Amino acid sequence: MNYHIASFKAAYGTSSQLPESTRPEVSFAGRSNVGKSSLLNKLMYRKGLAKVSQTPGKTATINFYDVDGTDFVDLPGYGYAKVAKSEKGRWSELIEGYFNQDRRFALVVSLVDIRHDPSALDMHMVKFLWENDFPFAIALTKADKLSKQAAGKQASAIRKKLDLPKDIPFVVTSSSNGTGIDELRRLIDSYVAEA
Repeated sequence: MNYHIASFKAAYGTSSQLPESTRPEVSFAGRSNVGKSSLLNKLMYRKGLAKVSQTPGKTATINFYDVDGTDFVDLPGYGYAKVAKSEKGRWSELIEGYFNQDRRFALVVSLVDIRHDPSALDMHMVKFLWENDFPFAIALTKADKLSKQAAGKQASAIRKKLDLPKDIPFVVTSSSNGTGIDELRRLIDSYVAEA
């Protein structure tokens, strides 16, 4: 897949607005401040295609990007406290509504901040993906904030805490210095090829 051929397609505020799924979809899920937009921009060789905000929880819609004929789907970040209850309810409806549809899920990339233990919401998301047989991988973000040794140690601790089988891919990434980005692209390519 040519990641240079990337453009914004559309944003949807409710799951009922989502178009029919006709192409492989690579979805990105994670906490509000996990660095989803930055990671997407790095994958797509763009600075500002996915809007990066200083305010966590800014992505309040499901955003679709066309990456060389594959849909990249940026899901709203979950778990940010400073948002009205009604907005939180709409977000969870969006995320659940998306996963409950009959879509061409090629891969769900579940993002977890490598600096911290997975939150209860991270654990819930991963458990949901695992129990419902979604093809998924874990991308640990913000690895540039730790030494290589500390990152390796923390990655092992997170894998253990999430209690996943060995065959679930784990990729240590940093959108700041590019760590793991090529590895994540190759992983996405291999799943899209089989979708």
